[in-house]
Amino acid sequence: MTISFPYMESSVVYYKLFEMLGHEVVAPPRPTQKTFKLGVKYAPEFSCFPFKVILGNMIELHEMGVDTIFISGGYGPCRAGYYGPVQKKLLNYIGLDTDVIIFEQVRGGWKDFLNNVRLLKKNASIYRMIKSVYTAYKISVSMDSILKLIHRRRPYARDKSRLSELWDEFEQEYLKVESSRDIERVESRARERIEDLEYDFPPESERLRVGIVGEIYVVMEGSTNNYIEEMLNEMGVEVERSHYLSEYIESHMIPWKKKEYLHILDKGEKYLEIIIGGHAKRSIGHIVDYKERGFDGAVHLKPFGCLPEIISQSMLDRVSQDLNIPILPLSIDEQMGETHTRTRLEAFLDLVRGRKEEQASNKQEK
Repeated sequence: MTISFPYMESSVVYYKLFEMLGHEVVAPPRPTQKTFKLGVKYAPEFSCFPFKVILGNMIELHEMGVDTIFISGGYGPCRAGYYGPVQKKLLNYIGLDTDVIIFEQVRGGWKDFLNNVRLLKKNASIYRMIKSVYTAYKISVSMDSILKLIHRRRPYARDKSRLSELWDEFEQEYLKVESSRDIERVESRARERIEDLEYDFPPESERLRVGIVGEIYVVMEGSTNNYIEEMLNEMGVEVERSHYLSEYIESHMIPWKKKEYLHILDKGEKYLEIIIGGHAKRSIGHIVDYKERGFDGAVHLKPFGCLPEIISQSMLDRVSQDLNIPILPLSIDEQMGETHTRTRLEAFLDLVRGRKEEQASNKQEK
């Protein structure tokens, strides 16, 4: 059995998990225009953009010889819970004999869940499986901490491209880890190499910070949003986003780690009282949180066809006015070009800088 999984931001964490459990793993390719075209060709016209990208990625994996694909499932109003079954039918419809294994949250369906666990752990012992899952989780925490540091430092680096090169090198280092001690060593070394670069830091009052919110796939997967984090960094803006893999794991799979997740939902309660699926309420909550933490603006990423984020986007004008924070809504699909994204961001940042200067001037007058 040759297994893989759809690509999202990085393949390191999932690759290491399957590798440690003794599987023959194929690393998925990062989505490209070819991926988008494949997905658009075979997906239902009004399915959301992440569905199309993931489907295209699955077809590419089949072409690479993969016979089994693991994906996550879901419950609730968001259509993500239907991804796996529909994509599996589509793969069979176009003649691809690929097995799709869907990991659902346990809500009474213990039999299917345990069968999937047996497939996942292969011949590994329970101890080895627990250790592998824990190690994969620790890798995600470590990698996210380094990524956050890069998003804070790259705006001021004299050689911004070097930080992107270092991230690629760090990913290769994480692929070699075998234990928590290895992870600590790689992270420590990564921080040292980042700190060793040359930076031109402006005064704290002149720095711009922008939060990125929206549907998890297009927020995390740079190929779908024209690498908006790097683009903002290159424009001199610090970036923080609402979704990171480690935080997703903690908020959905580690009960005692859910406090921060629920805290963000509470902040969005004024604008969206119920859970409507996806990350709509969380998007609003994070914007409130960014304002409270002194951020200068927010970018909202909505995939074409994403029903929850359509609802949250309809509230952005009110949120922006209430909180006095600029918000840029961007709709993401296969037609979204880099030039369009860059132009929208440049105009948005002109607004953000102008408002920041006006607020600073008003403070001085007082």
